[in-house]
Amino acid sequence: MSDKKVKNLVILAMLSSIAYVMVSLIRVPVVLFLSYEPKDVIITIGGFLLGPLASFGISLIVSLLEMVTFSQTGPIGALMNLLSSCSFACTAALIYKKRHTLWGAVLSLLCGSVVMICVMLLWNYLITPLYMGVTREQVVGLLLPAFLPFNALKAGLNTAFTLCLYKPLVTALRKTGLIASQPQTKRTSRLGLYLFAAALLAACILCLLVLQGKL
Repeated sequence: MSDKKVKNLVILAMLSSIAYVMVSLIRVPVVLFLSYEPKDVIITIGGFLLGPLASFGISLIVSLLEMVTFSQTGPIGALMNLLSSCSFACTAALIYKKRHTLWGAVLSLLCGSVVMICVMLLWNYLITPLYMGVTREQVVGLLLPAFLPFNALKAGLNTAFTLCLYKPLVTALRKTGLIASQPQTKRTSRLGLYLFAAALLAACILCLLVLQGKL
């Protein structure tokens, strides 16, 4: 096995561990039984570094680990977690692979957000009656007031956190020698990116408070 493959496996194992720890420790209730976990941020960063297949691999590992340890939703919950993570992270990683620029990352995350929202609305319509014990008509009544804003909020938070954390994590990996160094991005461009991420994060926090009934 080549040195590069060994390093990639180390990165995959490390990111899978971080994502699992995050979903285990950080769960923010939003609406109904739905909660936000930041694992998709790590899964997306893995895809940015190693490609969409890496995002799929981390998503699969974390979903299975979650299913056999603390999740109470069984295989259906694992399937929904996998679909949600892959629709966001794999889409973003695929586009970023083709447009490997600072604002290409923004575009890829926005596209991943749209795909995830659409995919999860469809699968919530199809799957939710199986584990909520309600009729499909009742689920239809929840799509717009509950599932749509939840998935939009989740996509927004994932986008903002990924933009904020990608550069520091990549810098740390470069210092360890796990990934190669690349030319530095202009500071002015990064500043604009961080301002965009901060504004998006602030908007998402306001939306979260509204959905929780605190505003």
